[in-house]
Amino acid sequence: MKEVKKDILWRVYLVYVAVLLFSFFIIGQVIHIQFVEGDKWKKISDDQTLDKMKVEAIRGNICADNGSLLATSVPIFDIYWDSQVPSDDLFNDKVDSLAYCLSNFFKDKSMHEYKKILLKAKTDSIRYLLIKKSSLSDENTQISFEQLKKIKTFPIFKLGQNNGGLIVEQKEKRVLFYQKLASRTIGFEREGIYVGLEGAYTKRLEGVSGIRLRKKIAGGVWMPMNENEIEPQNGNDIITSIDIDLQDVAENSLMKNLIANDADHGCAILMEVSTGYIKAIANLTRTSEGVYDEKYNYAIGESTEPGSTFKLFSLVAGMDDGMVDLDGQVSIGKIKYFDREMKDSHINGYGPITIRKAFEISSNVGISQAIFKAYGNNPQRFTDKLYSMGINQPLGLDIGGEANPVIKNPKDSKSWSRVTLPWMSVGYEVALTPLQILTFYNAIANNGKMIKPLFVKEIQKMGKAVESFNPIVLKDSICSKATELKARSLLEGVVENGTGMSLKNSMYKIAGKTGTAQVAINSKGYSEKGNVSYKASFVGYFPADNPKYSCIVVINNPSKGAYYGGAVAAPVFKEIADRVFATHLDIKQENNDESANISIPFVRAANQEDLYKIYQKLDFSALSQNPSAEWVFASADSKNVLLKEKPFKYGYVPDVIGMGLKDATYLLESVGLKVNISGKGKVVKQSLVAGATVKKGSIIYLDLAKPAYYNESAMEIIPVIKDSSDVIINKDTSVKNIFKKQTIKAKIIKKKKILSGKTKSKEPVK
Repeated sequence: MKEVKKDILWRVYLVYVAVLLFSFFIIGQVIHIQFVEGDKWKKISDDQTLDKMKVEAIRGNICADNGSLLATSVPIFDIYWDSQVPSDDLFNDKVDSLAYCLSNFFKDKSMHEYKKILLKAKTDSIRYLLIKKSSLSDENTQISFEQLKKIKTFPIFKLGQNNGGLIVEQKEKRVLFYQKLASRTIGFEREGIYVGLEGAYTKRLEGVSGIRLRKKIAGGVWMPMNENEIEPQNGNDIITSIDIDLQDVAENSLMKNLIANDADHGCAILMEVSTGYIKAIANLTRTSEGVYDEKYNYAIGESTEPGSTFKLFSLVAGMDDGMVDLDGQVSIGKIKYFDREMKDSHINGYGPITIRKAFEISSNVGISQAIFKAYGNNPQRFTDKLYSMGINQPLGLDIGGEANPVIKNPKDSKSWSRVTLPWMSVGYEVALTPLQILTFYNAIANNGKMIKPLFVKEIQKMGKAVESFNPIVLKDSICSKATELKARSLLEGVVENGTGMSLKNSMYKIAGKTGTAQVAINSKGYSEKGNVSYKASFVGYFPADNPKYSCIVVINNPSKGAYYGGAVAAPVFKEIADRVFATHLDIKQENNDESANISIPFVRAANQEDLYKIYQKLDFSALSQNPSAEWVFASADSKNVLLKEKPFKYGYVPDVIGMGLKDATYLLESVGLKVNISGKGKVVKQSLVAGATVKKGSIIYLDLAKPAYYNESAMEIIPVIKDSSDVIINKDTSVKNIFKKQTIKAKIIKKKKILSGKTKSKEPVK
């Protein structure tokens, strides 16, 4: 029995020792692999690792209302090279040529430096050598598609990825087609954050990313493989409401005005009355370099005291409550409310005048007096009425960054004082953005209906609409119909008889309100000298009889002496309105002015600047379809003078028929032709066909003849104005001498007599 027990124990001990020894062996192997061969096995594992990488979809386009591109994505490329693909013989034979091509193309390293980099990569078996990386922020380093095509012709690289080792990685760069034009509204990406429409519609624009396999190669570098597991789905396109031509006019006009007045910043917005679509929005600020750029969206984000443009808000509230009668009498000049005096800085006299007249001449004293009389005992009723019109609420724009309006409430004892009501009534102690102000005025033009401003009309996928944005009504009516009609008559009166008379013209009617607000620079308030800047504005709509467009222009801190809205902001408004009127036939209206029966002189082609000055001297309103065009022809009927661009392509024979000698000669010689002239007067014939390719040094023969001033069948003057190049107007030239003693107004009077039958003379009008 003992022998059996010993035998069993011996066997158990043997198994125990064997297991123990095996365990020691396993532990030893683990330690050996971990600490002795660890780097080797880790390298093998890393070299064989596969992973998935995200493939970004192409971001959708942002387009103008006609489909033209405003922002799009263009491809740029990173260039890598797999040194193990080309054979040693091929590499040794072509490395010098490749180094030379790279050095000559990129101009950042010498040929010797590039050769050294390529040789080291080959020796070290580098599979993913960076040749050139495109920086999204630095245009000078970006490799375009055209440049890539050139790179693919280099020695070794031209054999492609499988035989030459060229590896190309594509990424997208966002490009604004019109650069600064509406750039803050269109938007851009900064540090991974999109602003403007880019930010508001980023989910629609960015699409759905795809997935591509990638392999980790020697050195821990990930190299993308050719195969895609999931293809990316490109983003949708955004069709905005912006009219690029009107945007250009708004931007250029605002720029010129800011420069002329040495102003700090400004904005201009044009909106369709019935839809709320924004057709143009410009925001410019002076940079530290002294130039103007789109740095901030003031139209949406800057909430400040509006000044006199708020007077309409006050009177609409008073009229709708039955508390203000426009024929009521008020004094002007100055008035004291408790311990604070209010003055009309631009008005001499003390009244009395009607409230209507006080509005037209923008009297702070008169308007505040009317509102204080109506609501002095119950200011809460005034603010409640303003709140009922929705002006205390933000517009809820798609674009981020809208500033909240500030309309004080008597319930807030910390912000409300005894003098808040009169100062609030004329646009102080309240704050609104330019777009919030425009939305209210647009409601007056839109029969009292307040429409939300919209920047996007449609979202498209592959050219087909997937979503449309129709007008959104914020308030069906901000006031009664009677109040709305009175408000419109007030705004028309400002242009006809008041501070906006510079906008009055015989072609179409404008209704609106000037605004001039003092802006305290810091917490010291308005009292300290030199502590106040000014904000000039004009807001309104046109045509006044049938409103189609509303517009606001705000100029901040003009520093050339002028700071009233009628002098500073109104000219920008007029230039925008004139362009709209000249290019949109649907807004033209009947003009019953007496002068409409007089035929207007016109020319077939002339320098636009000279021609415009001539019509100004003759008291004719001339509208230009393209203010930047150098050469134009004048289309005239019994009502309008419309300057249309007469394009000339460099390198081609221009059409100079109908032009004066000096203008024609200047044009022809500027393209390299020699001019031979016969006759006097206007060009009636040219020997070289217009549009033909110019051969420099060629002679062109011009036949000139004196024009017939009166064409009985056409019933028009053709033309009574002399060659525009003969008329150089400057401050030293008197009107009498401009036309070389020819009285053009007398010609028109004589023409009028001919047309009316008072004379039957068919001789040229002299």
